Amino acid sequence: MSDFTYQENIVPYSRAELAQKVAANLSESRFQHCLRVEETAIKLAELNHADVERAAIAGLVHDYAKQLPDEVFIEAIHEAGFDPELLQYGNAIWHGVVGAYFIERDLGIHDETILNAVRRHTIGAPEMTVIDQILFVADFIEPGRDFPGVVQARETAFADLAAGVRFEILNTLTFLIEGQKKIYPKTIDTYNAWVPTQAH
Repeated sequence: MSDFTYQENIVPYSRAELAQKVAANLSESRFQHCLRVEETAIKLAELNHADVERAAIAGLVHDYAKQLPDEVFIEAIHEAGFDPELLQYGNAIWHGVVGAYFIERDLGIHDETILNAVRRHTIGAPEMTVIDQILFVADFIEPGRDFPGVVQARETAFADLAAGVRFEILNTLTFLIEGQKKIYPKTIDTYNAWVPTQAH
């Protein structure tokens, strides 16, 4: 992916410079995941006639904050005026919802399309743009992922992006419920908006 050239002046860096900054914040294995998400996002963007550059940038930076200490997130939630309810959850939610704050602050990315995609990549949203959907799904199906149903998830997403989103939401909710995990309310809002087919 290192030959991908940014054309739209969305970020103040070359792709190689941005990748270096992301890598400096992450373990090697987590950075490699980001590269695979970037690659998958590009493929999905091309398939869906979406903005390839924004999809690529979102994929590369989406986990930038993933390995920050909890106390850094907690401080940001307090200081930046985030919903205090977030304090009842943890990194799985924070690194998306709050992670966009660090991406904007540290990487100088102010593009709301990209920042919203990062905010939503862990919880979705009742209404998601195509870039939101691409990042949400690319993170789930990138080639390093290995879980029961991943092949079907990939086939579904590459055939129909929205169907891929529905597949992921259903899979994630099922996983959380079976594990008796606490579910962030906005994840349930996403499920209600995307998954039930008999409501209308």
